[in-house]
Amino acid sequence: MGELGVLGKIGAHTLDRVAALKKTRPVASLKDSPLYARQPLSLDAALHGDGPRIIAEVKFHSPSEGILRPGASPKAAAEIAHAYARTGAAAISILTEPEYFHGDPSFLAAARAELPNTPLLMKDFMVDPYQFELARSIGADAVLLIVALLGPNLSAMLNSARSLGLSVLIEAHDEAEAAAALAAGDAVIGVNNRDLKSLKVDLAVSKRIAPLLNGRTAVSESGLRSRADIDALAALGYKGFLVGTSFMKSPYPAVALKTFLS
Repeated sequence: MGELGVLGKIGAHTLDRVAALKKTRPVASLKDSPLYARQPLSLDAALHGDGPRIIAEVKFHSPSEGILRPGASPKAAAEIAHAYARTGAAAISILTEPEYFHGDPSFLAAARAELPNTPLLMKDFMVDPYQFELARSIGADAVLLIVALLGPNLSAMLNSARSLGLSVLIEAHDEAEAAAALAAGDAVIGVNNRDLKSLKVDLAVSKRIAPLLNGRTAVSESGLRSRADIDALAALGYKGFLVGTSFMKSPYPAVALKTFLS
């Protein structure tokens, strides 16, 4: 993972984190969670409907911008998620990675307690099928798989996630990764405008990859600052739009979401 820059560092740290979690929270204990038995909701279905289908993100910190919002906690995450859902988010993404994003699985579990019927995406760096068991145990409906991080393991990880009933968002950043995402299997395709190696953002990435998506349900991620950005990308065929930083930097994230929806 050395050539992957920031993404490689996060991936290596995640491998260590998962190894520790397996010891303290073995799969058998995860399956004992009451949330494990619930039927996950469909992310794909949530991205079809009238108006912009926005996946609003709960993210308190980012490697590129530092602290977006102080006071990261399960209670704060649940409050923001509840406000997003009330305002009209199609789904909610919740960062659960602790080191670089100041997230935690408990944030998603707290949001699930507030929102039984809203699709929740566990936003983390998936490197081990164990994490899908963890996702089920905290009430996640969908997980993120990053092409650049998983490489030849992508299809196996996709199949593992889907075997547990989870929706999958496969994330690509360039044409080759988009081709790999499309070939991996049935999943929503995410096009990340942020280069996870350098953290630079360019909306031209989504525009460039749009013709390759062949009618698949696709989400544009990162760098979306206005309704105009969303309308331009919707015209190219994108069904969903993942927005985090600009909402979380607002004093009232749900009010910021409302301006994108109105």
